[in-house]
Amino acid sequence: MTKPNYPGFFISFEGIDGAGKSTHLEAFAKHLRERYQGKEIVLTREPGGTPLGEELRKLLLNQAMHIETEALLMFAARREHLSEVIEPALQAGKIVISDRFTDASFAYQGGGRGLSLEKLNALEQLVQGRVGGLIQPNLTLLFDLPGNVAEERRSKARSPDKFEQLDLSFFEKVRGEYLRRAKADPERFMVINALQTPDAIWQQLQEICLDY
Repeated sequence: MTKPNYPGFFISFEGIDGAGKSTHLEAFAKHLRERYQGKEIVLTREPGGTPLGEELRKLLLNQAMHIETEALLMFAARREHLSEVIEPALQAGKIVISDRFTDASFAYQGGGRGLSLEKLNALEQLVQGRVGGLIQPNLTLLFDLPGNVAEERRSKARSPDKFEQLDLSFFEKVRGEYLRRAKADPERFMVINALQTPDAIWQQLQEICLDY
């Protein structure tokens, strides 16, 4: 897939709720700061990343709504996020690390909720289409974990949002769509076995060298 040619580098962390990706985000950002000294690291998240995006996040994670409304709000938050945070950082040569990006919309609203991929593709093109192609991460780290293991981990965590309350069948469909996208774009995705110990995963993350 062709992408606009920005001087920065864009990384996304993906995975079903409970896969453990958020555990490593800040440590990974710190590691990159030490490895790529002189390069600014921008750590952000979706939905969110901007004042408007954070307000939309509260609605999206807690308010029941039609699936198309949910997808539209996700992409609305993403459009603002791209305009205000991601694109300016990439144009300035910074390294952007986002806790989720568009793969999450395909996994959750597409795989989990059942919204057609045709509609999601149209939204992706509208929001991320630029001269040169679609804005996509240079590298996506997919923390892969069976749904039943993730469910057990989530049960020990904080009060669940509306997605985290959904059943095992939903999360298995989310996982399936993530893996389908990873298989379709192997140059961008690095699939991490999240059944490993945190130490083993961290060792794997430290070995990543950016083509930068």
